[in-house]
Amino acid sequence: MVRRVRHIIFLKDVLLVTISAFGGPQAHMTLFLRMMVEKRRYLTEIELIELYALCQILPGPTSTQTITAIGYKIGGAKLAFLTLLVWAFPAVTIMTTLALIVSHFQRQAFSLDFTRFIQPMAVGFVAYASYTISRKVVTTRTGVIIMLVAAIVSFFIRKPFIYPLLLLLAGFTTAVKWKRHPHEQKQKMSIKWGNLILWIGILIFAAIVGGITQALPIRLFENFYRNGSLIFGGGQVLIPLLYTEFVNFLGYLSSEEFLSGYAMVQAVPGPTFSFSAYIGSLAMREHGMSGEILGALVASVGIFLPGTFLIFFMIRFWDELKKYRVIKASLEGITAASSGMVIAATFLLLEPIPADWINAACVIGTFLLLKFTRIPAPFIILSGLAAGFIF
Repeated sequence: MVRRVRHIIFLKDVLLVTISAFGGPQAHMTLFLRMMVEKRRYLTEIELIELYALCQILPGPTSTQTITAIGYKIGGAKLAFLTLLVWAFPAVTIMTTLALIVSHFQRQAFSLDFTRFIQPMAVGFVAYASYTISRKVVTTRTGVIIMLVAAIVSFFIRKPFIYPLLLLLAGFTTAVKWKRHPHEQKQKMSIKWGNLILWIGILIFAAIVGGITQALPIRLFENFYRNGSLIFGGGQVLIPLLYTEFVNFLGYLSSEEFLSGYAMVQAVPGPTFSFSAYIGSLAMREHGMSGEILGALVASVGIFLPGTFLIFFMIRFWDELKKYRVIKASLEGITAASSGMVIAATFLLLEPIPADWINAACVIGTFLLLKFTRIPAPFIILSGLAAGFIF
């Protein structure tokens, strides 16, 4: 009974964090530290930092995996899944609702011109993300070269397969420098393969069933599950993959719809990966409101599930795995390539926006506000929407 009450209190704390979690993984970590460490003492600061480090090297949403891992540490798999639901549900619900509103406006031939300012503002957010990520994680000459190559290649070769290929090649490139890392005493690892088998099995099964049936909900699930299995670096790295696949390659959304949605997710608390619900909903708009809700659901499950399986798999032997020097060395390349992809995304998203001084001012102004002020992202986006209604 005591354990159950403790778990309920923990889930309430997760909800409180969720509804105030603006600003991405770095800002989310501050909230986790205040609530989970300083206030409730669910774990120590060192344990939180180690979990965050683990989630940074796994594909998937970093802050989502971190808070899910905390739930796992406290109450096992059941509490971890409940933690994931409480953490993601508010943002997914809001983004689904926004997609339904956009779709309704389009059916009523209502103009979406009020979003004209937040589209270039979204590019400003991506530009700022590329700036901050590259400064924090790219600290060597090799890393800079990998980042630039990844940016150029991912800009000119706009195919979904190029992103995982770049990450693998980048990881191998720096793995050869493993001897430069200090040796640590290791113990024998005990590995349970169940969650890894589930992760791979669902990926293969969804691809086969989607290919045979050509059912849009299944193909959407496969698309998002695959992307959720390949994204290193959090929500910012998600953007170039989704834009390439769902705008350029599949044509489910227009660039204007994509940019508007990405801008709006900046004003929503919770994980940036909730943007997937918006895309999934609009991808199913021809099937009515029930189809749109189904699209949001399969997209959300698809994007969040792989990272959950992987954190369940890795957390059991992470303490030993992180001592291997080749793993540490490969992270340099993976993070550098991820940074390059975000840089490329800035220019990819700029292409469909008309080149005029107003749009340029929105992009540059948003970047400068993020760089030099402490104005919360939601207020920046809301000001852009207000300007769109006024003008």
